[in-house]
Amino acid sequence: MHHAPPTPTDGGPDRTAIGAASGLLGQYRAADGEAFLASPTRTLLAAGVHARVPQDARPLPLRVAETLAQARGAGVERPLVVGAVAFDHEGRVELAVPARVRSAGALRDDPLIALPAPPVAEADWRIRPVPAPEAYGAGVAAAVERLRGGELSKVVLARTLELSSDRPLDLPAVLQRLARRDPGGYTFAVPAGGGRTLIGASPELLLSRRGTAVLANPLAGSVPRSEDLGEDVRRAAALLESPKDLHEHAVVVDAIRAALAPYCRSLDVPQRPTLVRTAAMWHLATTISGELADPAVSALELACALHPTPAVCGTPTDVARRVIGEVEPFDRGFYTGMVGWGDETGDGEWVVTIRCAEAEGRTLRVYAGAGVVEQSRPEAELAETSAKFRTFLDAAGVAL
Repeated sequence: MHHAPPTPTDGGPDRTAIGAASGLLGQYRAADGEAFLASPTRTLLAAGVHARVPQDARPLPLRVAETLAQARGAGVERPLVVGAVAFDHEGRVELAVPARVRSAGALRDDPLIALPAPPVAEADWRIRPVPAPEAYGAGVAAAVERLRGGELSKVVLARTLELSSDRPLDLPAVLQRLARRDPGGYTFAVPAGGGRTLIGASPELLLSRRGTAVLANPLAGSVPRSEDLGEDVRRAAALLESPKDLHEHAVVVDAIRAALAPYCRSLDVPQRPTLVRTAAMWHLATTISGELADPAVSALELACALHPTPAVCGTPTDVARRVIGEVEPFDRGFYTGMVGWGDETGDGEWVVTIRCAEAEGRTLRVYAGAGVVEQSRPEAELAETSAKFRTFLDAAGVAL
């Protein structure tokens, strides 16, 4: 599904070395500003900070381009930025040019990724849902009334679980379990500022660029997996025919087509979605590919033009953002932002920051959201968010 850009930084990965990618995964330690990113095209482990992208009012792509140019001027070969951008991409960013970067091929191509992940130590967890489940359901019901009134056509409403443990978190073990559960997805652990780590495994590529070739892979419309094979297949088939989910998906695809069209001389948008599966969910997915008209437009510039898509916000965007601000009793921070890398040529991969948590000390804040449309039912959206929580909670060894 995904193309394979050349890996920046260290002269390219050894794509034939068995264990190279899983070896980088095993070396992640969440110290020294370490950042780990794995995608269907590459695996990166970055350490140290050569330079940080400044927090100011200038457009983010301009700040990143300037930081990369300064790093090149200071002698950094093939500099790149790695890190995370908040849901409000005009707000907080945690992007840096690393002091050291090692790279390898894709985790999914490494046979050793099939080996079992190390166990996570048992812990006693205190769990506090924010908002409470009944309050989340009431928020969905209120949003449906606004949708029926024509105020907007979709809004994504999220909820969180605040978890605290009786022992320090073993983030490397959690990362191993996330990556080995879905090695074909996008696994990440990056600094989130203030001693926090943003860690997760997203199934959704926002945008990648290699030269003039661009790719987006929006997901919208989903259903939880079943452990019963027959039921699992039935759910997947039903999702492909669900009017509610197909409508929700079409809204996202149309928005991405409209956002990319001004930048592309050609754009290929399949008429019907396909299915993507993770360990916990089935998703409707569309792979959108295009050819840039202007090769100077960077992956990050394109990602900022797309973000936030209706898959994580809603439509119209400004109205959906206002409803999110009124209904959600927390700041999303980096959740539903973007995480990834970009280099000085403009190539890069930016992923939608979902199936994730912010970790600090002995605490985790886990996030999940669901797309609300006119046909949505509060109990179904509550069940969907509960299923999405499972990706992270299973990796952390948390039983609900």
